[in-house]
Amino acid sequence: MAIRQLRYVGDPILRKKSREVTEINDRIKILLDDMLETMYKNDGVGLAAPQVGILKRVVVIDIGEGPIKLINPEIISMEGEVIDVEGCLSVPGETGEVKRPSKVKVFVIALFLYSAKSVQVTMRQFLLIYHAIDQRFRF
Repeated sequence: MAIRQLRYVGDPILRKKSREVTEINDRIKILLDDMLETMYKNDGVGLAAPQVGILKRVVVIDIGEGPIKLINPEIISMEGEVIDVEGCLSVPGETGEVKRPSKVKVFVIALFLYSAKSVQVTMRQFLLIYHAIDQRFRF
């Protein structure tokens, strides 16, 4: 595994749309492992591939319950509203209140499952996934 260079606010890659992963190969698995290592080194709890300069739809999260590696997360439906305080590794030292849906259904390929399916996650895990989809993937 390797530490990847983080991209920060103002970097044009953070505003570009990510591409769908069409094949789970060694390059994707290495990218996900590198992203986890980079996230841990920077005391983060979530990281999307564009934040390390790669325009792929992959996310890693770990809120202390073990790492989760997600491929092609897609919001199927959402409802309600909740306001939470969020931070972002691409905007170091800053946090802010963000309005998010209170309930969503997300479809992902979870790497540890090697199959496409809906995965049940905690609300905090969901907020991290939603943050990555909303702010990084530009669907």
